Amino acid sequence: MLYPITTNTRVVLDLDGVWKFQVEEPVGSITEDNPLKTDEVMAVPASFNDQTDKPALREHNGYFWYETNFEVADILQDQRLVLRFGSVTHEAWVYLNGKKLTHHKGGFTPFEVEVNDFLVPGKNRLSVRVSNLLDYTTLPVGNFSETKDENGDPQYSVDENFDFYNYAGIHRPVKLYSTPKDYISDVTIVPDVNLNDGSANVNFDIDTGGSFDDIEIKIIDENNNEVGTAKGTSTNVEINNVHLWQPLNAYIYTAKIIGIKNGKIVDTYEEPFGVRKVEVKSGRFLINGEPFYFKGFGKHEDTYVNGKGLNEAYNVLDIKLMKSMGANSFRTSHYPYSDEMMRLCDREGIVVIEETPAVGLMVDFGFDIANKMDKIDEDPTWSKLKTGDAHRQVIHEMIDRDKNHACVVMWSISNESAHYAPGAHEYFEPLFKLARELDPQKRPCTYVAIMMTLPDTDKCTDLVDVISLNRYYGWYLTNGDLSKVTDTVLQELNQWQSKYPDKPIIYTEYGADTIAGVHSPYNEPFSEEYQVEYYKKYSTAFDEVKNFTGEQVWNFADFQTKFGIQRVQGNKKGIFTRSREPKMAAKYLSDRWNNIPNLGFKKLK
Repeated sequence: MLYPITTNTRVVLDLDGVWKFQVEEPVGSITEDNPLKTDEVMAVPASFNDQTDKPALREHNGYFWYETNFEVADILQDQRLVLRFGSVTHEAWVYLNGKKLTHHKGGFTPFEVEVNDFLVPGKNRLSVRVSNLLDYTTLPVGNFSETKDENGDPQYSVDENFDFYNYAGIHRPVKLYSTPKDYISDVTIVPDVNLNDGSANVNFDIDTGGSFDDIEIKIIDENNNEVGTAKGTSTNVEINNVHLWQPLNAYIYTAKIIGIKNGKIVDTYEEPFGVRKVEVKSGRFLINGEPFYFKGFGKHEDTYVNGKGLNEAYNVLDIKLMKSMGANSFRTSHYPYSDEMMRLCDREGIVVIEETPAVGLMVDFGFDIANKMDKIDEDPTWSKLKTGDAHRQVIHEMIDRDKNHACVVMWSISNESAHYAPGAHEYFEPLFKLARELDPQKRPCTYVAIMMTLPDTDKCTDLVDVISLNRYYGWYLTNGDLSKVTDTVLQELNQWQSKYPDKPIIYTEYGADTIAGVHSPYNEPFSEEYQVEYYKKYSTAFDEVKNFTGEQVWNFADFQTKFGIQRVQGNKKGIFTRSREPKMAAKYLSDRWNNIPNLGFKKLK
């Protein structure tokens, strides 16, 4: 799916702003036939939850409506017009002037629909019915229940099966864009780098709607020089003396695609791309032939007021804070992030592990890890969850959207699922096969393993190219006692390396809740001193393991979660507060990461 841009043949109209908003109570009381009768408004894009002063509205589970009006200029009436939503969380029914346009389920990927046949002269009424309900068929997973009130109307409850708040709404931009009737519909770019002679053969596959007599491709470098050309819908372009896209040293080319008919330019589209090579070989993760070391974070799309809604100012700040610390990467935990963030990472040279929303794939989510470890053989997850269809859909949509991004070096198929439980391999094997079939660049694949997935309980690690571990020794296990953390971490890492000697190993999560400003001379949990010592213990182990290839701490910044005695206004494992103020650990990690090279790294010991 192409990102909407304005060219000499295309126009993009922004439909963001303040929309009408109304909760559908009782269910079925609002339909698409008439305009919303409400004075309530919500900003788009943003979660609805933190835009209200009403606790009941903030915690609403069920259905709600957005509505706005727009007009299309006469000059665009003979063009193909497409309505695009960057994301609506978690399910959307879209209506134009009371007629159904489309339906999409899945809260973190875009969808679009042609609207020409539904437009009327003058103002057009755009209505969106949204559901934030989650159950055992959705991604992410939620514990769903339904009761009846005194009038017999349904009341819904969702208990998140994951440790972040179930923000909902129209989260990413809403755009109406035009194309000619004959148009470029998709572009697939696969660079093949020759590291020996400094050249690259860039393969292109162009999909079109309508028909063209010819397709031209021009490659433009960062100095606006044309460095290669080709013709055809399936072709390649040779770039000599290529500038490689490198971690924290990005170089972006632009592919200008030109559709020609009857000797005239009918449509143009421009796709930015980077040239780089990603491989896994002999226990190393290689970028452009050199060992790469992941330094960075697990992260969330989470900011004050916006919730999970797009906030480009925070995105820019976050990348700058990461780079100042020597970080070079993050994981899109636990869902694909916005188009805008992915394009920013391309430009800034930030390496991304992109993850599906398959978080919470277990029937007994909670923090009592020690108790769960004793019962893994009895875990009924894969007989109860019915997430297969949603999982396949999101793999398709994630790879389709982000296949050309240089920043994306690996796909994460799930986070902290019951990979240890009976039936896990049968569930995940076809999903890994699907991802590898769909990705034209053949990136490595991984999943992120919860603490119950150990070398002796593992049922799925043969499927991954990179072993990705979430571990909380010294927090959820042996809280307050860091004395054995280094030995425990080192022992397990060596077991993984022995079992899979050709697979790189990274830590995708490890951390300790830390309340900013809380200090202790006794290294008490929740103090900033404890967080620093916690990370030091892990670092000591990391530096002893040959195949250890990266450390992404949990989390970049404090974030909102559901209420609970384990949480004080959310998860406090951030290296930064939710408002991006650094805790003491930021200094320690900055000193460490700025002394580890991004490429060709050497162990500190």
